[in-house]
Amino acid sequence: MQRDTLDFGDYLRSFDYQERKDMKIGLEEFLNLYEKDKIQVIDIRFKEEYEAWHIGFGEHIALNELPDRLDELDDSKTIVTLCPHYDRSEIARLYLKLNGFKTRYLTDGLLKVVDYLRGDKARDYMDKVKSIKR
Repeated sequence: MQRDTLDFGDYLRSFDYQERKDMKIGLEEFLNLYEKDKIQVIDIRFKEEYEAWHIGFGEHIALNELPDRLDELDDSKTIVTLCPHYDRSEIARLYLKLNGFKTRYLTDGLLKVVDYLRGDKARDYMDKVKSIKR
């Protein structure tokens, strides 16, 4: 599929309040869309960070590898980028946006996901995801 790319200057010229809103996704909406298989989750942390810990879903494509791995992304879904807070996720989101992908970044970051999905919540959420994706 051919994606329309954007020039950074053109993107900035068209940037408005709606784009500011659309580029972000919160934890609740993120988890809901993941359950419904509407998003592709990309953890963009460095390899060493990912090896030290990661969540049990999504894919890992380090930020510095992203330009060479665009073919691994699903054009039919919104790509949601994740990192511990959100700074690198926003860099990845902007890069993907300029390369024609529909993309958002998780404002709550991975640390909030990990904090939220503990104990029974983790079990219940993953059971729900597995039952929906069957």
